[in-house]
Amino acid sequence: MTDTTPPRDRLEKPILEYPFDKAPEVGEVVEVAPGVVWMRMPLPIALNHINVWGIEDDKGWAIVDTGMQTEANLNAWRQIFSNATEQRPLTRIFVTHMHPDHVGIAGWLTRKFKCRLWMTRLEYLNCRVLAADSGRQAPEDALAFYHRAGWSDGAIENYQARFGNFGKYIHALPESYRRIKDGEQIQIGQHSWRVIVGTGHSPEHACLYCEELKLLISGDQVLPRISSNVSVHPTEPDANPMQEWLESLAKLKREVPDDVLVLPSHNECFRGLHARLDYLAVAQERTLERLRKTLKEPKRVVDVFTTLFGRSIDETDAGLLNLATGESLACLNYLMHRGSVTRTFDDAGVAIYQAV
Repeated sequence: MTDTTPPRDRLEKPILEYPFDKAPEVGEVVEVAPGVVWMRMPLPIALNHINVWGIEDDKGWAIVDTGMQTEANLNAWRQIFSNATEQRPLTRIFVTHMHPDHVGIAGWLTRKFKCRLWMTRLEYLNCRVLAADSGRQAPEDALAFYHRAGWSDGAIENYQARFGNFGKYIHALPESYRRIKDGEQIQIGQHSWRVIVGTGHSPEHACLYCEELKLLISGDQVLPRISSNVSVHPTEPDANPMQEWLESLAKLKREVPDDVLVLPSHNECFRGLHARLDYLAVAQERTLERLRKTLKEPKRVVDVFTTLFGRSIDETDAGLLNLATGESLACLNYLMHRGSVTRTFDDAGVAIYQAV
């Protein structure tokens, strides 16, 4: 996930409070509340880290998110275990959602400690499906999806060469899991944590809220310095994830008080949840309005990148092109669902969007 967000038409960013002077180094553990610790794992991408969390549990530790399956991440976990002053096992592994930086080492940890994976149903099943793409050729539906978006033949060839890479960053998931559900209260050690499901960034993303400790483990659903990627994918080309994401921001504001310490998956722990949620919602509405105005002239998906992200996207950067296309389609589908934009197709089958 990369911050491709342009300046928000001079929308003033809220002042958030960051109570910790520095993030933990790889292999270190920092206590953020009684019985709750912060760890950081390296990522081999532009967003070079993910935060993972440990919650003191009966006779051991529950872990929330795991990092991507890479040798650097495995070594980081080994370093944490070897540095521990008290050798206590992991009791269960919670995963907020299915993206490789969150679920990548869950299978390794559950097997090493003979503990269970706790995850929402849609995240677990979608992860299994995507991991099974390894070794397959890119399906025709996907190639048609990116052709309609205006990708060049070269960009589509790059996609075909990279297809199936999802699975190589994920250790094989356990064959069974413990399903968690929206609104469920889960006792972890001495405290109860409530599951709050959000959508848009992923199908059934689980946040964990502890009223007693005034903590929210937010995953990727709300981040302090960057916005979550919200994308349309080839498997569901008519989806409206932007609507779901905006509704999820409002849900978090309703269900979680403003005085929590937010423990996000990226950047630093922060206070000021409601101000951040308001900013994200207003900024997205301004972006959508800017897009609608741009579409007074007909455009392809690849033609709106500058409007949405403040710059062009190099098609040789395959990962960024994929994210930008998915998020552009999320914005366009949102406007189509509202009846603000129409879609037609040119003689080559490429989608053309224009404001009503």
